Amino acid sequence: MRLFQLLFLAVFGGALSAAAQTLTIVHANVVDVATGQIRLNQTVVVAGKRIARVGPTAGPTPRQGRVVDATGQYLIPGLWDMRTHVYFDGTAAAGTRLILPLLVANGITGIRDMGSELDSILQARAAVAAHRLLGPRMVVSGPMLDGPKSPYKASIAIATPEDGRRAVAMLKARGVDFIKVQSLVPREAYFAIAAAAKAAGLLFEGHVPDAVRASEAVGAGQRSFEHLIGIFEASSTAEDQYVAGSPKSPVTLLATYDAAREASIVQLLAQHHEVWQCPTLFWERGQWLVDSIAWRQDPDLAYAGRSWVAQRWPKAQLGIARTLDTDPLAVRARFVTHELDIVRKLHAAQVGFLAGTDMPAGVDLVPGVSLHLELQRFVAAGFTPLEALQTATLNPARYYNRLQDLGSVQAGRLADLVLLGANPLDDISNTRRIVGVVADGQYLSRPALEALRQRLQRVAASK
Repeated sequence: MRLFQLLFLAVFGGALSAAAQTLTIVHANVVDVATGQIRLNQTVVVAGKRIARVGPTAGPTPRQGRVVDATGQYLIPGLWDMRTHVYFDGTAAAGTRLILPLLVANGITGIRDMGSELDSILQARAAVAAHRLLGPRMVVSGPMLDGPKSPYKASIAIATPEDGRRAVAMLKARGVDFIKVQSLVPREAYFAIAAAAKAAGLLFEGHVPDAVRASEAVGAGQRSFEHLIGIFEASSTAEDQYVAGSPKSPVTLLATYDAAREASIVQLLAQHHEVWQCPTLFWERGQWLVDSIAWRQDPDLAYAGRSWVAQRWPKAQLGIARTLDTDPLAVRARFVTHELDIVRKLHAAQVGFLAGTDMPAGVDLVPGVSLHLELQRFVAAGFTPLEALQTATLNPARYYNRLQDLGSVQAGRLADLVLLGANPLDDISNTRRIVGVVADGQYLSRPALEALRQRLQRVAASK
């Protein structure tokens, strides 16, 4: 930890000792992510951890505190990756020195972590909040609740309803923010977990388990669906067989697709606005087309751990490919298109969406970078650039019922901001043109970000 504290100090240049110092951004074009309005030539004043004032730039430049000239630049709320695994299995060792700072370097100032080693993620959450560690603010589940034969280290094996109740009680006592359920949780245990989480005042989120229908998950109060799991099955004439344990794949799901059943589940989700979708579209495409995507040519691999690129990802690619042997590439490509079509229909029905990536658990999910690519996939699914941007800014604030703190550039909000070199509403890929980041009131300038990225490339080479 000591080594990374030194990196933190080097990046912020002593900001720890001057946390309450004023930051003034002048001549910024402020993006209202609720309406799409651009407020030109604005001054944004940050005092401590919150935005103190936003208004037209006028008069002489302030002489106190730090002043940033943002002429020609665009200011947006900090981005959220709503599905991460910072301290997960084989990549856990890179969580502190690589993954967390790399998220901030890419403008991600908040994450929902859905499966990590419990002690590590709780310690990191506290250290980031205290400005002892460079990283985004965190909402965490600790380990996932999975079936008795879960393949994941960052999980708790659940075989019975009592197992589920004990796990919820333990995690509540340790201070997690929510409960994350995984695909292999047994049916009766799932409903016990749902009841225990509700009694404990914890949201429960995650996969719709294989043994549970999407409609049942809605009724049980599950707050988010990940990867569109449950919706595929609900749109199939074979849903009963799938819930009973029959195998499923893109081939079988497409062959048994029923438009009327799909319309029914879309309508149900539209009626329950408290249930959100986190489809992980970039990873879904990468998973189903893993044998056809040239991920080794990704220019951002310099930020991925060396062992991920040389060992972990090739091994995962082979493992995924073995499970796809019976599904021809053309069918899997059709399934990826089908996923985008489902997202398009859900979006048209005003179902809420969250941008999440699953990083770094999947192949070529480079922390931070993958969130920007996820936004591009939303646009491919028919979202406007503004709507795509909302999935990583305004929608997380709505999801957490924290509009008073997050999701907009307004006085009183937490000072999580990203300064861009071009308008993201013209082209969503402009979210990658980052020239400055404000993370919990701490400012990283363009030179500081460049120095951080260079250091993180060296860290990645050692991992």
